[in-house]
Amino acid sequence: MSLKSFCVSKMIHNGDGFISGLFLSIFILIHLNEGQSLEADLSPTIRAMPGEDVVLPCHVDPPLDLSQFTVEWGRPDLKPRFVHVWHNQKEYLADQNKVFKGRTSLFNDKLKDGNFSLKLSDVRHSDNGRYRCYNPKEKTEYFIGLLVGSVSSPGISLSGLDKSSAGVKLDCSAAGWYPEPELFWLDGDGNIMSAGPAEKSPDPDGVYTVSSRVTVEKRNYNNFTCRVQQRDINQSRETHIHVPDDFFMNESSCSVSISFNVILVVMFVLGVTFLIWMKQQNQKKKKKLTKKINEEQKNLITAAKLEEEQEKSKKEQKIIDQQINALKEMSEELNMQKKLFDDQTVETAKMIDEDEKKFKAVDEEVNQTGNMTEKKAQGYLKLKEIITESKEKLTKRKQGQQEVGFMTDKLIKRTNDEINKLEERKQEIENHLKEINKQLDQKETQE
Repeated sequence: MSLKSFCVSKMIHNGDGFISGLFLSIFILIHLNEGQSLEADLSPTIRAMPGEDVVLPCHVDPPLDLSQFTVEWGRPDLKPRFVHVWHNQKEYLADQNKVFKGRTSLFNDKLKDGNFSLKLSDVRHSDNGRYRCYNPKEKTEYFIGLLVGSVSSPGISLSGLDKSSAGVKLDCSAAGWYPEPELFWLDGDGNIMSAGPAEKSPDPDGVYTVSSRVTVEKRNYNNFTCRVQQRDINQSRETHIHVPDDFFMNESSCSVSISFNVILVVMFVLGVTFLIWMKQQNQKKKKKLTKKINEEQKNLITAAKLEEEQEKSKKEQKIIDQQINALKEMSEELNMQKKLFDDQTVETAKMIDEDEKKFKAVDEEVNQTGNMTEKKAQGYLKLKEIITESKEKLTKRKQGQQEVGFMTDKLIKRTNDEINKLEERKQEIENHLKEINKQLDQKETQE
């Protein structure tokens, strides 16, 4: 919207203020035709995070009492471009762009000192841009940039084992970053690891979700770091993880006990990591729902926000589906492992029964040593001792297999419990999505 249309609009919509609007139109048009603007070659940039209040500075030097003149804050890329206007010794907000309503203010007591700085409250990503402070009296304009960024801490999870390299696969992801961030993997010595380019996906507002996967091999300490950073807003977040030695496969040993320990530790770490992630998500969700309720009570909720909430819920639902599938696959592997333990236990029991029969047969022979030579009797006694020792070893082996089978049953139950919790959370999200769709349908009907 041009300054000319600004004035015409004022005269059309406010018949009582015709004279004031006419004065404003003539005054600004005259100064627009006088001289050239003194725009700075390099515009400074104010950086902020969503929800913060910022001050966009603008001063007249030497000081001039601006309260007696018309001064404008605007953004050339918007229509209308007016952010805040001072005219006729008061704030003139009739043609203010609606996205700034209720969020702009001046330091009225400092206008007499030539200070026309603008306070912008509750900044958001849509506020990003280049602002102009225009002073018709001095025929100058001053430009300043605003960059509203957002960050979040990344989350690390174990996604599986790499049999080809005997390594462990790690996943890292972070949502809600603006501007576009960078993601790095670091080893325990702080060296950048080779992981390939990170995947980055922006939402409709340009807010990024970034993720990356890396395969790590056993090394000193086994400490790894996922770091996400954005240089323009000077922000960095990182998360650390320690991978126990038992996670890494030993190619020279494929025994059942080591396999079970690896699965047990992986499941434990996955469970802890997921519970922490779920707790963080629930806390964020609770805050967002509280804010959403307050906005609904004030009738300030918009279709755009509902669609954003819908998209975030779908993303969370997708993540939960991935977790459920991973846990179901792990449950199937544990059931196969349990079957192997049961088969081995049955086989051991058969071997114990065979040794028992051999023991009884030898014992009967030993009881008849009176009819045997001394040398033959000693041989039977030695054989009885060997069978007894073998029987004891098999009995201990059977007990060990039964204990491992019991631990596997407990782990299967824990896995199924986690799947049930995820299914319940998924149902909550589906109900929430239905509510959002219902509200969106109502808004479309009202429109």
